[in-house]
Amino acid sequence: MSLLISGATVIDGVSAEPLQDRSVWIQGSRIRAVGSVDHIGVPEDATVIDARGKYVIAGLMNANVHLLGDIRLENLVRYQDQYEALIVEAAQVALRNGLTTVFDTWGPRRFLMRARDRISAGEVSGSRLFCAGNIIGFEGPFSADFIPGAQAVASASLVRRINSIWVENVGRHLMWLTPQQVAAEVRTYIRKGIDFLKYASNEHYWAAAGAFLQFSPLVQRAIVEEAHRAGLRAQAHCMTVEGLRIAIEAGCDLITHCNITGPVPIPESTLDLFVKGQVGAVIFPWTERGLEWLRGHVTDMEWTMWQASDTNARNLIRSGAPLLLANDGALFSPETGHDPLYSNSWGAAPEELSLISLATGHFLWLKAMEEKGCPPMRMLQAATRNIAVAYGKADELGTVEAGKIADLLILDQNPLLAAENYRSIAGVIKDGVVIDRNRLPTNPLLTRTADPPVEEEAHYKSSLSSGPRLPFCPLCMHL
Repeated sequence: MSLLISGATVIDGVSAEPLQDRSVWIQGSRIRAVGSVDHIGVPEDATVIDARGKYVIAGLMNANVHLLGDIRLENLVRYQDQYEALIVEAAQVALRNGLTTVFDTWGPRRFLMRARDRISAGEVSGSRLFCAGNIIGFEGPFSADFIPGAQAVASASLVRRINSIWVENVGRHLMWLTPQQVAAEVRTYIRKGIDFLKYASNEHYWAAAGAFLQFSPLVQRAIVEEAHRAGLRAQAHCMTVEGLRIAIEAGCDLITHCNITGPVPIPESTLDLFVKGQVGAVIFPWTERGLEWLRGHVTDMEWTMWQASDTNARNLIRSGAPLLLANDGALFSPETGHDPLYSNSWGAAPEELSLISLATGHFLWLKAMEEKGCPPMRMLQAATRNIAVAYGKADELGTVEAGKIADLLILDQNPLLAAENYRSIAGVIKDGVVIDRNRLPTNPLLTRTADPPVEEEAHYKSSLSSGPRLPFCPLCMHL
């Protein structure tokens, strides 16, 4: 199979300037050549896409998603036998919106790996998926780390079943162990087939807003060394400036939501560590409109944190650290928008402002970084090449070069002129195949139309209020 994209402006992620009037020749799943239209010509039997006036970039990536992110009791029980289907649906939504590769950094390992392997084998369509499974040191969805209230209303057997699917042998019990014992458990987990490793430098418990350290520096170093010994990249979940520093010094390759450090900004000395070690800085930035929404809808504590995170994002741009696009991207059921538990958290932002949206959050990421002064080429590389480098995939992905896997976007508008132009997707190509975006997702579950109200709802009078405002993380709900 041969495909020729002809006459485009190619922004390859390597060259300092866009390459005009270029053709990209694809054979099978890989790029055979990138060159002038006259030089490449029209190879025999090639299907030609006329891309004159259009722009070709590498497929976008997302460094931090949760393809099974709706972990509310209602959702996990309703779809208890369809977790793999939910993950595939999310991967298809991501692909439809230009994300050809995603890295799932917390979820049910067994089901993520099944979806990953089915997508890789071509059995189903979807973004290329790499997964970490559980965050080392965290418990499952129905625990103090995420939704503790579920334990009070669900049976003990259901709570144990759900939590075990996420946690396996790498939960909070590791906090009691020596570095050597933690390393042994991590080795066992790695052998299950994960693609990279993520651990908790800071905790996730709602009351402390992530302030406590989860593991000592010695344990963190032991975890990272086990990942590297197995040839995997290691990243940390960090929520404080000390958690950040310790994780970098432990040897992490990238740091998740590193701009979220509570109410205080990252010290210059730690910014320097990012640059010196070329540690991937996974940033969660908000647009100006998004920040304005947050100001009026979240607690004072959470707003203080988001203000500091905005300062951190600007300072990370200024520092020259390797920037990575990410947003905790997830799909939520149609009912979630009416759930009072989410009504006063950052996860409740409307779709046009929602950073957490798997479908559109990456476009808002690019817009937010543009507003904060990030140069256009750095933004493009943050969404492509830098992620591939941080995860050790740069030999195959992240740039438009001969020999690389043919994951490409064709855009109607120049993305270097305005971040909004990333939305102008004229075509998505993954593994050398043109994706029929209109067919995705093929099995809508969470993306289905919400069930209509029953007739009695028009007459129903509730005696309950919507409750107090929630803490910082929409997944860390105290019920």
